[in-house]
Amino acid sequence: QVLVVESGGGLVQPGGSLRLSCAASGSIFTINRMGWYRQAPGKQRELVAHSTSGGSSNYADSVKGRFTISRDNAKNTVYLQMNSLKPEDTAVYYCNLFVLTPDRGYGDYWGQGTQVTVSS
Repeated sequence: QVLVVESGGGLVQPGGSLRLSCAASGSIFTINRMGWYRQAPGKQRELVAHSTSGGSSNYADSVKGRFTISRDNAKNTVYLQMNSLKPEDTAVYYCNLFVLTPDRGYGDYWGQGTQVTVSS
């Protein structure tokens, strides 16, 4: 079983910064893709950024140049550094991991979500 725990959300003023963390634990061989999604009230969940084990990263156009995804494979952890935050970044942010486990093979795992609110 894989447990995915996020942290780092909160309330920040426009122009401020936050760093989200997501750590996976349990029976894990490797984590291929690590990513962050977000869902604002009344909207569909959308991809924010993801990082592959090969080292490539991809970002939504709305966050390019402001957000940076990084990963620590030894700790099974992915981070999202968010700078120059805007009110439209307000959402619940979810971590998504594509994990290889010994008993179930590859599977998608989600965190519980962490609220990010950008407001003055």
